[in-house]
Amino acid sequence: MLDIDPLRDGPTPVPAATVILLRDGADGLEVLLVQRHRATAFMGGAYVFPGGKLDPSDAGDAIRAHLPALDEQGLLASLADDGLDATTGRALFVAAARETFEEAGLLIGTTTRSDALPRERERLNAGTSFAEVLDALDAVLSLDRLVPLSRWVTPAVEKRRFDARFFLAEVSLEESQHASVEQHETIASRWLGPAEAVALHLDGQIDLPPPTLRTLELLSRHASAADAVREARQARPPLVRPVFHAPADGWILALPGDPLHPEPARAIEGSTRFVCRDARWFSA
Repeated sequence: MLDIDPLRDGPTPVPAATVILLRDGADGLEVLLVQRHRATAFMGGAYVFPGGKLDPSDAGDAIRAHLPALDEQGLLASLADDGLDATTGRALFVAAARETFEEAGLLIGTTTRSDALPRERERLNAGTSFAEVLDALDAVLSLDRLVPLSRWVTPAVEKRRFDARFFLAEVSLEESQHASVEQHETIASRWLGPAEAVALHLDGQIDLPPPTLRTLELLSRHASAADAVREARQARPPLVRPVFHAPADGWILALPGDPLHPEPARAIEGSTRFVCRDARWFSA
């Protein structure tokens, strides 16, 4: 449920990372969606991509041992954010890898201890640092597999605000078989075609928040994971800062380029607004 006060100045957005895991299924491109626990304060019950806020340890020195031959400048440039320093830029990629392992059980990297992945994931979710878990796994992160796609900032009127970087990551069919939820913040997972997921949302079978819905709408034009990743590598990740409006007939979430948004230039493809009907959002 949204916690909205249109007169409130929201808190500073918390940096976060979200990962859209892609695979080529029998009928084409598929993405992994996880359902958040209904008791979760933010987007409870919704189907989203794995992700979460940055942890201070994501920028720590201990993680560097697991990032050999890292092109930090290349990673930073791919985020297309002139205001970011190299440490924070690297931390966003590390957070994306950590959240993928925490919430989906998939390691974006290599390990000589694949048998220990389930146990180390449990330790990570119990509070053990990511660096310690990577040590135990003798793991090397492959941050170059994470491709920045977009950046969404929660509107100022929300009580909980995130500055979330969305990344694409292609996984093989074999890798994808090991995906599972951790049964704490997330309670279910599904590999779905982007268009199929949108159809389920429209039919009321699942609930997709606006950033997830728009991302799936745009991914539905791709036939394969490689196509989606290739396009993302060639594009500049858009910055999307929606704003709320409350006309008499219900809530509107306006995107840049919409007449109700202060930014006149369109930031992302698709419709420039979402409308809220029965506490659910739809592109309009």
